[in-house]
Amino acid sequence: MSKWIPLWLHKLGSPPTFYRFARTVRPWAMGLALLFGVIGLYGGLVLAPPDYQQGDAYRIIFIHVPSAWMSMFVYAMMGVSGFVALVWRIKLAEVVAMESAPIGAAFTFITLVTGSLWGKPMWGTWWTWDARLTSELVLLFLYLGVIGLYHAFEDRRQGARAASFLAIIGIINVPIVHYSVDWWNTLHQGTTVNLFGHSKMPWEMLWPLLAMTLATKFYYAASLCRRAGTDILALEGGKDWVREIAQAEAGR
Repeated sequence: MSKWIPLWLHKLGSPPTFYRFARTVRPWAMGLALLFGVIGLYGGLVLAPPDYQQGDAYRIIFIHVPSAWMSMFVYAMMGVSGFVALVWRIKLAEVVAMESAPIGAAFTFITLVTGSLWGKPMWGTWWTWDARLTSELVLLFLYLGVIGLYHAFEDRRQGARAASFLAIIGIINVPIVHYSVDWWNTLHQGTTVNLFGHSKMPWEMLWPLLAMTLATKFYYAASLCRRAGTDILALEGGKDWVREIAQAEAGR
Protein backbone atom coordinates (compact mmCIF):
# COMPACT_ATOMS: atom_id res chain seq x y z
CA MET A 1 0.00 0.00 0.00
CA SER A 2 2.91 2.36 0.65
CA LYS A 3 3.55 2.61 -3.11
CA TRP A 4 0.55 4.93 -3.32
CA ILE A 5 2.24 7.47 -1.02
CA PRO A 6 4.43 9.98 -2.94
CA LEU A 7 8.11 9.86 -2.00
CA TRP A 8 8.15 13.50 -0.82
CA LEU A 9 5.14 12.85 1.43
CA HIS A 10 6.74 9.70 2.79
CA LYS A 11 9.87 11.68 3.69
CA LEU A 12 7.81 14.50 5.20
CA GLY A 13 6.09 11.89 7.36
CA SER A 14 9.33 11.40 9.28
CA PRO A 15 8.89 13.24 12.63
CA PRO A 16 12.33 14.97 12.56
CA THR A 17 11.83 16.08 8.95
CA PHE A 18 8.33 17.36 9.62
CA TYR A 19 9.42 19.23 12.74
CA ARG A 20 12.15 21.06 10.83
CA PHE A 21 9.72 21.76 7.99
CA ALA A 22 7.05 23.07 10.37
CA ARG A 23 9.50 25.27 12.24
CA THR A 24 10.61 26.82 8.94
CA VAL A 25 7.15 27.30 7.46
CA ARG A 26 5.35 28.59 10.56
CA PRO A 27 6.68 32.19 10.71
CA TRP A 28 6.24 32.67 6.95
CA ALA A 29 2.68 31.33 7.06
CA MET A 30 1.77 33.52 10.04
CA GLY A 31 3.33 36.56 8.39
CA LEU A 32 1.30 35.99 5.23
CA ALA A 33 -1.83 35.41 7.32
CA LEU A 34 -1.37 38.79 9.00
CA LEU A 35 -0.58 40.53 5.71
CA PHE A 36 -3.60 39.21 3.84
CA GLY A 37 -5.77 39.67 6.94
CA VAL A 38 -4.94 43.37 7.19
CA ILE A 39 -5.42 43.87 3.43
CA GLY A 40 -8.69 41.94 3.41
CA LEU A 41 -10.17 43.68 6.44
CA TYR A 42 -9.21 47.13 5.19
CA GLY A 43 -10.64 46.35 1.76
CA GLY A 44 -13.83 44.88 3.20
CA LEU A 45 -14.51 47.30 6.04
CA VAL A 46 -13.25 50.54 4.46
CA LEU A 47 -12.92 50.32 0.67
CA ALA A 48 -15.82 48.06 -0.32
CA PRO A 49 -19.09 49.92 -1.02
CA PRO A 50 -22.26 49.28 1.03
CA ASP A 51 -24.60 46.59 -0.25
CA TYR A 52 -27.66 47.97 -2.05
CA GLN A 53 -30.01 45.87 0.13
CA GLN A 54 -28.16 45.20 3.39
CA GLY A 55 -26.17 48.42 3.69
CA ASP A 56 -23.08 48.11 5.89
CA ALA A 57 -24.49 45.12 7.81
CA TYR A 58 -23.24 42.78 5.09
CA ARG A 59 -19.59 43.50 5.96
CA ILE A 60 -19.60 40.69 8.49
CA ILE A 61 -19.25 38.37 5.51
CA PHE A 62 -15.53 39.15 5.41
CA ILE A 63 -15.23 37.17 8.66
CA HIS A 64 -18.21 34.85 8.33
CA VAL A 65 -17.70 33.45 4.86
CA PRO A 66 -13.95 32.65 5.07
CA SER A 67 -14.55 31.03 8.47
CA ALA A 68 -17.39 28.94 7.01
CA TRP A 69 -15.20 27.80 4.13
CA MET A 70 -12.41 26.94 6.56
CA SER A 71 -14.77 24.98 8.81
CA MET A 72 -15.41 22.60 5.89
CA PHE A 73 -11.86 22.68 4.52
CA VAL A 74 -10.26 21.80 7.86
CA TYR A 75 -12.75 18.99 8.44
CA ALA A 76 -11.94 17.56 5.03
CA MET A 77 -8.22 17.75 5.89
CA MET A 78 -8.93 16.05 9.22
CA GLY A 79 -10.91 13.30 7.52
CA VAL A 80 -8.26 12.65 4.88
CA SER A 81 -5.49 12.64 7.49
CA GLY A 82 -7.55 10.29 9.65
CA PHE A 83 -8.00 7.93 6.70
CA VAL A 84 -4.25 7.91 6.04
CA ALA A 85 -3.63 7.30 9.75
CA LEU A 86 -5.97 4.31 9.84
CA VAL A 87 -4.82 2.73 6.58
CA TRP A 88 -1.08 3.34 6.68
CA ARG A 89 -0.60 3.87 10.45
CA ILE A 90 1.49 7.01 9.85
CA LYS A 91 2.09 8.81 13.15
CA LEU A 92 2.22 12.24 11.53
CA ALA A 93 -1.20 11.73 9.91
CA GLU A 94 -2.65 11.03 13.36
CA VAL A 95 -1.06 14.22 14.68
CA VAL A 96 -2.32 16.34 11.76
CA ALA A 97 -5.86 14.98 12.12
CA MET A 98 -6.04 15.51 15.88
CA GLU A 99 -4.37 18.93 15.89
CA SER A 100 -6.62 20.12 13.06
CA ALA A 101 -9.73 19.48 15.15
CA PRO A 102 -9.39 22.41 17.61
CA ILE A 103 -8.56 24.80 14.76
CA GLY A 104 -11.56 23.66 12.75
CA ALA A 105 -13.81 23.84 15.81
CA ALA A 106 -12.74 27.46 16.35
CA PHE A 107 -13.53 28.39 12.73
CA THR A 108 -16.93 26.65 13.01
CA PHE A 109 -17.74 28.48 16.24
CA ILE A 110 -16.83 31.82 14.63
CA THR A 111 -19.04 30.91 11.67
CA LEU A 112 -22.03 30.24 13.90
CA VAL A 113 -21.53 33.38 16.02
CA THR A 114 -21.05 35.72 13.05
CA GLY A 115 -23.95 34.04 11.28
CA SER A 116 -26.18 34.82 14.25
CA LEU A 117 -24.97 38.42 14.34
CA TRP A 118 -25.72 38.71 10.63
CA GLY A 119 -29.05 36.91 10.88
CA LYS A 120 -30.51 39.19 13.56
CA PRO A 121 -30.81 42.32 11.35
CA MET A 122 -31.49 40.34 8.18
CA TRP A 123 -33.97 37.69 9.43
CA GLY A 124 -35.09 39.29 12.68
CA THR A 125 -33.81 36.40 14.82
CA TRP A 126 -30.50 35.23 16.26
CA TRP A 127 -31.12 31.62 15.29
CA THR A 128 -33.39 29.55 13.09
CA TRP A 129 -33.25 25.85 12.34
CA ASP A 130 -32.24 26.59 8.79
CA ALA A 131 -30.62 23.69 6.88
CA ARG A 132 -27.28 25.51 6.50
CA LEU A 133 -27.16 26.64 10.13
CA THR A 134 -28.22 23.25 11.48
CA SER A 135 -25.69 21.30 9.43
CA GLU A 136 -22.97 23.77 10.49
CA LEU A 137 -23.94 23.19 14.13
CA VAL A 138 -23.68 19.44 13.53
CA LEU A 139 -20.20 20.09 12.13
CA LEU A 140 -19.22 21.79 15.40
CA PHE A 141 -20.53 18.81 17.38
CA LEU A 142 -18.49 16.47 15.18
CA TYR A 143 -15.34 18.50 15.86
CA LEU A 144 -16.05 18.42 19.60
CA GLY A 145 -16.76 14.68 19.39
CA VAL A 146 -13.39 14.04 17.73
CA ILE A 147 -11.60 16.14 20.36
CA GLY A 148 -13.43 14.44 23.22
CA LEU A 149 -12.90 10.91 21.90
CA TYR A 150 -9.19 11.56 21.33
CA HIS A 151 -8.70 12.68 24.93
CA ALA A 152 -10.83 9.85 26.34
CA PHE A 153 -7.99 7.33 25.87
CA GLU A 154 -4.83 7.13 27.95
CA ASP A 155 -2.98 5.76 24.92
CA ARG A 156 -2.79 8.78 22.62
CA ARG A 157 -2.28 6.76 19.46
CA GLN A 158 -5.24 4.53 20.27
CA GLY A 159 -7.33 7.63 20.93
CA ALA A 160 -6.19 9.17 17.63
CA ARG A 161 -7.23 6.07 15.70
CA ALA A 162 -10.66 5.99 17.36
CA ALA A 163 -11.18 9.72 16.75
CA SER A 164 -9.97 9.36 13.15
CA PHE A 165 -12.68 6.77 12.54
CA LEU A 166 -15.30 9.21 13.84
CA ALA A 167 -13.84 11.97 11.64
CA ILE A 168 -14.14 9.76 8.55
CA ILE A 169 -17.77 8.91 9.32
CA GLY A 170 -18.60 12.56 9.91
CA ILE A 171 -17.13 13.74 6.62
CA ILE A 172 -20.49 13.01 5.00
CA ASN A 173 -21.74 16.20 6.68
CA VAL A 174 -19.33 18.41 4.71
CA PRO A 175 -21.18 18.18 1.37
CA ILE A 176 -24.46 18.54 3.28
CA VAL A 177 -23.23 21.88 4.69
CA HIS A 178 -22.04 23.02 1.28
CA TYR A 179 -25.09 22.01 -0.78
CA SER A 180 -27.79 22.53 1.84
CA VAL A 181 -28.93 25.82 0.26
CA ASP A 182 -29.40 24.00 -3.06
CA TRP A 183 -31.04 20.84 -1.71
CA TRP A 184 -33.54 22.46 0.68
CA ASN A 185 -35.65 25.59 0.89
CA THR A 186 -33.68 27.72 3.37
CA LEU A 187 -33.47 31.30 4.58
CA HIS A 188 -29.74 31.30 3.99
CA GLN A 189 -28.75 33.00 0.76
CA GLY A 190 -27.42 30.88 -2.09
CA THR A 191 -23.90 30.74 -3.48
CA THR A 192 -22.60 34.11 -4.67
CA VAL A 193 -18.90 33.28 -5.10
CA ASN A 194 -17.76 30.80 -7.72
CA LEU A 195 -14.00 30.27 -7.84
CA PHE A 196 -14.22 28.46 -11.17
CA GLY A 197 -16.90 30.51 -12.88
CA HIS A 198 -18.87 33.74 -12.76
CA SER A 199 -19.44 35.21 -9.29
CA LYS A 200 -22.51 37.27 -8.47
CA MET A 201 -20.50 39.51 -6.13
CA PRO A 202 -18.95 42.69 -7.56
CA TRP A 203 -15.15 42.77 -7.72
CA GLU A 204 -14.97 45.60 -5.15
CA MET A 205 -16.45 43.19 -2.59
CA LEU A 206 -14.95 40.00 -3.96
CA TRP A 207 -11.24 40.76 -3.73
CA PRO A 208 -11.28 41.57 0.03
CA LEU A 209 -13.19 38.33 0.58
CA LEU A 210 -10.57 36.38 -1.36
CA ALA A 211 -7.79 38.11 0.60
CA MET A 212 -9.44 37.07 3.87
CA THR A 213 -9.77 33.55 2.51
CA LEU A 214 -6.02 33.43 1.90
CA ALA A 215 -5.44 34.84 5.38
CA THR A 216 -7.44 32.02 6.98
CA LYS A 217 -5.63 29.39 4.90
CA PHE A 218 -2.21 30.69 5.96
CA TYR A 219 -3.37 30.97 9.57
CA TYR A 220 -4.45 27.33 9.51
CA ALA A 221 -1.05 26.34 8.13
CA ALA A 222 0.80 28.34 10.78
CA SER A 223 -1.37 27.13 13.63
CA LEU A 224 -1.17 23.51 12.48
CA CYS A 225 2.63 23.71 12.20
CA ARG A 226 2.85 25.03 15.76
CA ARG A 227 0.43 22.54 17.28
CA ALA A 228 1.67 19.53 15.33
CA GLY A 229 5.32 20.40 15.97
CA THR A 230 4.69 20.58 19.71
CA ASP A 231 2.76 17.31 19.65
CA ILE A 232 5.49 15.55 17.69
CA LEU A 233 8.05 16.60 20.29
CA ALA A 234 5.84 15.18 23.05
CA LEU A 235 5.31 11.88 21.22
CA GLU A 236 9.00 11.51 20.34
CA GLY A 237 10.26 12.74 23.72
CA GLY A 238 12.74 9.90 24.26
CA LYS A 239 14.38 10.08 20.83
CA ASP A 240 17.88 11.38 20.20
CA TRP A 241 16.78 14.04 17.74
CA VAL A 242 14.44 15.55 20.35
CA ARG A 243 17.22 15.65 22.95
CA GLU A 244 19.48 17.36 20.40
CA ILE A 245 16.83 20.04 19.82
CA ALA A 246 16.35 20.52 23.56
CA GLN A 247 20.11 20.88 24.06
CA ALA A 248 20.34 23.36 21.19
CA GLU A 249 17.49 25.44 22.62
CA ALA A 250 19.06 25.36 26.09
CA GLY A 251 22.39 26.56 24.69
CA ARG A 252 20.92 29.71 23.16
